[in-house]
Amino acid sequence: MILPPALVLGVSLLIPVVDRVPSLNVEQVCDGIAQQGGVSFHDPNIAVEKRNCLDSEQAIRDELVKQWSSFAASDKTACTNEATMGGDSSYTELLTCLEIARDVRVLHNEAEMPAAPAGVPPAPPGHAQPKP
Repeated sequence: MILPPALVLGVSLLIPVVDRVPSLNVEQVCDGIAQQGGVSFHDPNIAVEKRNCLDSEQAIRDELVKQWSSFAASDKTACTNEATMGGDSSYTELLTCLEIARDVRVLHNEAEMPAAPAGVPPAPPGHAQPKP
């Protein structure tokens, strides 16, 4: 039996998507970074610089794995799309995008909070501020 495309799409929407750090190919970006620091393509430092870049990207991916659940789903989607757009992918770019999005959200939330009345100490985190 062949399922109609709409039914297949509907079923796929019901299956939960695994929420994990994407696997990025950082080879291209590390090649470019390493070659920018080398004198020529035969410069032995290029291989060292590339290895340093790959190690750094792996360390940042490990950090992303630890923090991944703390980021908003919409930010993860947008930042992953941005980090993979244009060919060269980077965990550094992905983490930076997520941190900026999170920090902007925090700033917006703080700006929307009403100011505490004069002489009233701020409420502890998670508690409502007393009204005047």
